[in-house]
Amino acid sequence: MSCEAFFLEQLHQLGYRLTPQREMVLVVLHEIGHPAAAEEIFTRVAEKSSSIELSTVYRTLDLLHSMNLVTIIDKGEKLRFYELEGNFAPHMHLVCRSCGKITSVEMAYLQSFLDHLRESLHFNPDLGNIVLQGVCKECKGVVQ
Repeated sequence: MSCEAFFLEQLHQLGYRLTPQREMVLVVLHEIGHPAAAEEIFTRVAEKSSSIELSTVYRTLDLLHSMNLVTIIDKGEKLRFYELEGNFAPHMHLVCRSCGKITSVEMAYLQSFLDHLRESLHFNPDLGNIVLQGVCKECKGVVQ
């Protein structure tokens, strides 16, 4: 089932309808293909239609997140980025606290740790939102 079809089905089950604004936010998330701030998403949607407000974009992103279609990447200091979950296999995000760069990393790098959490600690982690903050290789020499 496509992302759009799943979204439409979920909306109907929850008693919502597919508005043109919701559809445009979903289309723009597909087009962007990388984590983006709500303001960037709003700017792109506003290029398609002037009948949308930033608050509508935020509400739609929250709705998509509640349906597990969007991942929220919290960079700290109230900076949130949104990524369409349907585009990627489960992965984590590395966020540089110096330049703000977001890098996606396959979960295979964490597999032994995740296995330990499940088997030894009987803990099932939420893999939809793993964010590690640190310093990227470009900033390593700049930030101590």
